[in-house]
Amino acid sequence: MENYIDSCKHLPEVPSAEYFKNNGLQLGEMNALLLKKIEEMTLYLIQIEKDNIALKERITKLENK
Repeated sequence: MENYIDSCKHLPEVPSAEYFKNNGLQLGEMNALLLKKIEEMTLYLIQIEKDNIALKERITKLENK
C-alpha cells in the first residue's frame, strides 16, 4: 500500500486529484467509495489492536521469566 501511495499519490481505487479536476465529482459514487475505505481502515485498525494486545502479552510473559 505504501509503495502504491508513494508512486500514485492517492489511495488504491480512489481516483487522482487530476481525474476529479478533469471529470468532476459524482457525490454518490464518492460517498460509497469513502465508506468502503472507512470500513477497510476500521478492519485494519481492529487487527492492529489485536496484534498490539498480543505483543503486550508476549512482552509481559518475557519480562516475568
